[in-house]
Amino acid sequence: MAVVATNLKKGQCIKYSGDLGIVQGLEHRTPGKGNALIMATVRSVSSGKLNAIRFASSDKVEVVPTDRQKLEFSYADPAGYNFMDLTTYETITLQESLVGDAKDFLKEGLEIEVLFIDGDAVSVSVPATVELEITESSEGVKGDTANNPTKPATLETGLTIQVPLFVNQGDVIKVNTEERSYSGRA
Repeated sequence: MAVVATNLKKGQCIKYSGDLGIVQGLEHRTPGKGNALIMATVRSVSSGKLNAIRFASSDKVEVVPTDRQKLEFSYADPAGYNFMDLTTYETITLQESLVGDAKDFLKEGLEIEVLFIDGDAVSVSVPATVELEITESSEGVKGDTANNPTKPATLETGLTIQVPLFVNQGDVIKVNTEERSYSGRA
């Protein structure tokens, strides 16, 4: 299905230069002279790289039909990461290469969104923030409160991030998945 470039939306899958890509961002530009342009930031499905693509406002872009499903993380094993389809209760196994950095936020029961193209999973999206328990953290030094000090903390998934000194082992915190940083107490 082809649409005019001005009707593209973030999250759509498009075919460009013989490749498939997911639109990550769109910017409409109107130069002083000439026609309006659409600058699209597209993540390649095959390589995972971001590409900046420029379309004229009248260009036709082929949009590929996709299916987004909510899946719940169950467990990881040598075969991959196992998720449960919340509508059919089937188990779907995704390879580590597809899960990528999202594995740092996966804990049992976490709902994620998986993008499917022609029945094949192509990308995994975790929520903007997740709640994780701190499993290991050193004690903060008393009196060291200048310049917003932080200390490293290891979370239940194995991810290590910087947290404020008042946060301790056993605390559950909110983690910003986009920036991979401390977001607050849960």
